[in-house]
Order: sequence, then C-alpha cells, then structure tokens
Amino acid sequence: MILFGLVVLAALEASPSVQAGWSDLAALVAQAQPGDVVRVPAGDYRGVVTIDKPLTLEGVGRPVIHGFGKGDLLLITAPDVTVRGFDLEGTGDDLDQENCAIRVLAPRAVIEDNRLEDVLFGIDLRGAPDSVVRGNSIGGKPLDIARRGDGLRLWKSDRARVEGNTIHDGRDAVLWYSEGVEVRGNLVKDCRYGFHLMYSHGVRIERNELRGNSVGIYLMYSDTVDLKDNVIAACRGASGFGIGLKEVSDYRIERNLIRDNCVGIYMDSAPFRKGQAEIRANALVCNDSAMHVLPNVKGNTIVDNAFIDNLSGIVPLGRGDLYANAFDRDGAGNFWSDYAGYDEDGDGIGEWVHEPMPLFGRLVEQEPKLAILRFSPAEQVVEFVARALPAMRPDPLFIDENPRTRPGDEVALAWRAGREAGAGESEEGGRGALWAAAALLVAAALASSGGIQ
Repeated sequence: MILFGLVVLAALEASPSVQAGWSDLAALVAQAQPGDVVRVPAGDYRGVVTIDKPLTLEGVGRPVIHGFGKGDLLLITAPDVTVRGFDLEGTGDDLDQENCAIRVLAPRAVIEDNRLEDVLFGIDLRGAPDSVVRGNSIGGKPLDIARRGDGLRLWKSDRARVEGNTIHDGRDAVLWYSEGVEVRGNLVKDCRYGFHLMYSHGVRIERNELRGNSVGIYLMYSDTVDLKDNVIAACRGASGFGIGLKEVSDYRIERNLIRDNCVGIYMDSAPFRKGQAEIRANALVCNDSAMHVLPNVKGNTIVDNAFIDNLSGIVPLGRGDLYANAFDRDGAGNFWSDYAGYDEDGDGIGEWVHEPMPLFGRLVEQEPKLAILRFSPAEQVVEFVARALPAMRPDPLFIDENPRTRPGDEVALAWRAGREAGAGESEEGGRGALWAAAALLVAAALASSGGIQ
C-alpha cells in the first residue's frame, strides 16, 4: 500500500498542474486505498481536503496546505486517520462557520508534528474519542482576542490525549463533555484561557506551562480532576486567575508553581459535592492575591503549601470566614512568608498559630484605590495602630494551627516541575521571581536553624 502512494505521487509530479506550482492533495487522498500510508512530498497544496477513509497522511519535507484566508483546511470524517508533518496556513476568519485548520469527526485520530499558523480554530475534535493530539504548534490569527477561535477544542472526545503541543495567540483551549482526558507537557501562552474544562470528568492535567494568558486553568462543573506539576504564571488579563474552580468536586491540586498572577487560585462552590478536595504542596509566589475564596467554599484541605511574597494572602470575597476549611493536617500546616512567630524547638513548626488579621488589607478590600499606599509609611502606621489597639484589629479569617517555619518538599517539587516544563526559558522577569523565591526560602531555613540572628 505504501508503494501505491508512491506511484500516485510520481504520476502527480509529472502532471501539468504540479509543474505549475500547486499540487492536488485532494486527488491524492481520493486515489488512496483504506489503510494506505501516503507520503506527501514538499510543496504547496490547496485546502479544503476531506479524508473519508482510514489512512496515514505523512508530510515529507514539511508540505504546506494553504487556505488563502477562506474556509477550512482539513476535514477528517473516517476513523483511524493519522496526519503528521504538515504546515497549515490561512483559514478563513468566520466565527459563525468556525473556520478550522484540522477538524476531526471520527474516533482514533492521531494529529502530530504539524505547524498551524494564521488559523481561526486550530484542532477541533468533535465526537472523536481515543484520539491523540501530540507535538503540534498552533498559532492564531492577529485579531482581537474576543474574535479569535480556540486553538484546541475537545467536545465529546473521551480518553483523548493532548501531549507536547504549543498553543499561542489564540482564544481558549477547551475540554467540554469529555471524560478520561490526559493533558500533559503542553505550553499555552498569550491566549485568553489556557485550559477551560466544562462537564469533563476524570481529567489529568500534568507538567504543562501556562503563561501570559488571562486565565491559566479554569475548572467548571467537573468531577475527579488532578492538576499536578504545572507552571502557571503571569495571568494578568481581565480575570487574572492562575487556577479557577467553580462547582467542581473531587479534585487534587498538587505541586504546582503558581506565580505572578493577579489571583493565584480562585474558588467558588468548590467542592460542589462531598469528596476529596485537596490543595497541597503548591508554591504560590508573588501573586497580587494568593487566593480569592467565596463564602460558599467549604471542606477543602489546604496543607503543605508555600505562600511566598504575595501582596495579599487568602482573601474571602464577601462576608464570612474560612473556618470550614482545614489548614493543617497531622500536625503540619503551610509555610507563610509573613508569619510573625518563631520555632523555639527547631522542629520546623511555629510555636504560635498563624492568624492573618491585616487591617490595611481589609481596608483595601473595601476601597481598592487604597492599594496605591501599599508598602508606604501609611500602611505601616495602620498596622501599628491595629497591633497597639486590639479593638481595631479585624477578626482572623482562618487559623493555621501548625504553620511551617520553613518550606517542606513542596517548593523543591514545584521548582522541579517548573524546570521540566521549561519555566527556566521563560521571560527574564519570570526567572527573577523564581530566584527571589529561592533566596527567601534559603533565608527562612537559615533563620529557623539559628544561622541568622
């Protein structure tokens, strides 16, 4: 069957249309037999091409499929199709038609090692379970972010694997109504949502880097989700959430590096139902607010995390407190860079509880314009008055009964996740924030061991 593809290619290369500079990829596909491996030589090919039989379409020397700014490029309607090694450029820009570079409407597709540029929607799996999207680069159109399409979209595509892709300058990467999906080792930058889940259960999101997006990862209406070893940085759009949770149940958020976002973690009705709800061993570094939590958030275990140099710590939105969540387990809580206590016996656990009661922070919540006075003498005066006059101090929002005086393994693990995800190659400011966090950790360890007087 491979020989059949080569014979067809030889015939096409001898045809006048190929000599004129444009090859007919649709004719090549039409003449192939089910199961063929069709190797497509370098050259320029026109879209739209429909693949309606199982086959492997393999580019040799990066052939280019052009859309000239109109319509779609590749449409896959048969199961067991593989497309690899192509450059695809120039879809249409019609949001109503959802012009797309590669649209898959059948199971078990493999889309790998392709470069997509100037596309409205990138790779769209619709009813394509057990498919693989691996090693692709997907770049959107130079449009306002609200007019872009999704770089990646999964809809009713259970057990799909999304691995090692780069998605940039698009709108969202969405996983909707898809169960058992694995998302691993991807880079998503300069988009609106990094990954957006809705009604998708049993999903694992691991070792990804998400930076420069408006929102890093947003989980909605989903159960049994694991977020581990991801780097989520510089989310500074309208929302600016590193991780958002809304009506999610049975989740584990573990060993993530969450830095330089407007809000590190945002929580609303999470967990929505009873089940495991664990936020553990994460490093939340240099965010404007480490966490924003609505009053309906109850039943979380928030332990072994490192909260380092965030402008605000954990901030409830609205009235109420956070006592329905656990901030320590088995005699150990979290590391807080603003902890005012000490460790007399050197066991790594503070002798005083951690009770955040910042009066100035409460004033900023009520009147955000006061944030301009942060780190000024005015803030110091307000906090001095609060300490001198206990009647002025607000009630604590939560208590960490056993705060750590030095980080445990969580920062080392998050640092390793950052290195593996490529955070060391990010912008200089990102490296500066990481090195600042590392210096703070060294100082904290020395202080707790008596090395700093």
